[in-house]
This record gives sequence, structure tokens and C-alpha cells, in this order.
Amino acid sequence: MKTILIVEDEEAIARVLAAYLKKAGFRVDRAADGEEAMQQFEAGDYSLVLLDITLPGMDGWEILRLIRAKSACPVIMLTARDRLQDRLGGLNGGADDYMTKPFVPEEVVARIQAVLRRRPHWTDGESRRYYGNLLLDYASRTVYLNAAEVSLTPRDLALLLFLAESPNRIFTREQLIEQVWGMDYDGSDRAVDLSIKRLRQSLSHWSVEAGEIRTLRGTGYQFWIGE
Repeated sequence: MKTILIVEDEEAIARVLAAYLKKAGFRVDRAADGEEAMQQFEAGDYSLVLLDITLPGMDGWEILRLIRAKSACPVIMLTARDRLQDRLGGLNGGADDYMTKPFVPEEVVARIQAVLRRRPHWTDGESRRYYGNLLLDYASRTVYLNAAEVSLTPRDLALLLFLAESPNRIFTREQLIEQVWGMDYDGSDRAVDLSIKRLRQSLSHWSVEAGEIRTLRGTGYQFWIGE
């Protein structure tokens, strides 16, 4: 079951949204200000954030910036502001959608479902790729999970980055040996299995909704991401 974080300081609006989302089959958490929102976001595993712009203390723009610094979790902005520059600011800042108040709760649910059907990853330029709470930085050849750097052996890192360059493509052991270990490698192809096992252990807290490294029995391996 997917969990939605509602960040809204107007109790009546938050209560109505929560009721409709629960009816649609979602779990719901609520936060009434920016500090509480970030504490819950960092401690939880959310499928989407409904984010009001005008909040006590830290506003929605700052929360969006902090979320985007560490995660590709979808964000829908909620606001009474209907100016074009505000809508563009939200979308250009990394929001996935933007809704103005007053809104119909059924439409909010429909927008959430539409956003969640999209592929849950995005890129920052050419070198950084986000898959939920997993960040792969190709320029620095580093991996971050929940904003913490993941320590990998050079070979395991090379394998992960190679697989992630072609999401959902299946590679045989022989192809991975050739591309990652090199043509002159004369060891067992079981080295691939061991490397995959270590990667799965290192990425055990990667959100299952964002993706996983899959084994296709008798075929090979795949860096799978959801549609």
C-alpha cells in the first residue's frame, strides 16, 4: 500500500484530503509545518508528497528544494496562488504537478494516481540519476541511499553503474563479464552472482516501489525500474 505525506497547515483541508486518500486505498501521514514535514519525510518511505506552499516557518518552496536534493519522490504542490509564474516556479523547481485551491478532492486523487503511474526516476543534467531514494552520480562515481553515501568495491560500483545505464534491459552473465570485468577475465562467471548479491545487500533499503536488481532465471540480470 502506498503512503502519501500531506503537508498542509489548514486542518479542515488536510482532514478532507486524508479521508479521500484513505478511501482510495492509500496510507496517509500528515504534517502541519515545514520542520515536521522534513522530519517525517526523512524517517518515512513515501510514494508522494502533497505540499502546500504557504506554511508556518519553512515554506513549500524550501521543502521542495530539500526533498529534491535527496530524492525523486513525486511532489504535488497545493496553493491558493494561481499566477502563471507561481505554477511555472513549482514545476521548474522539480514539482510533478501543481493544483490551486479551491480544488475538488476527487481530482486531487486522480492527479496523484496519474503521477504515480509515471516512471519513478528523473535526471539532474547528464551525470546524476535518481531512482526514488537512490542517487547514482556518474561524474563522481558515487552512490547515495537516503542521502548517505554507499560504500562499494570498485567492481561492484562499475557493475551497478553499467546496469543502471540501461534500465529494464536484461544482461546475461557473459555480457556483464565482457563489459565490466573485461575480455581478458579468466575467472568464473559466478563472480557476477556474488557481485549482485553484495549490491543487493548494500541497497537493501532502496525503496521497492522505485526499483530493484532482478534475477531472471536462466537469462540474466536487470536493473528494473517501475513504469
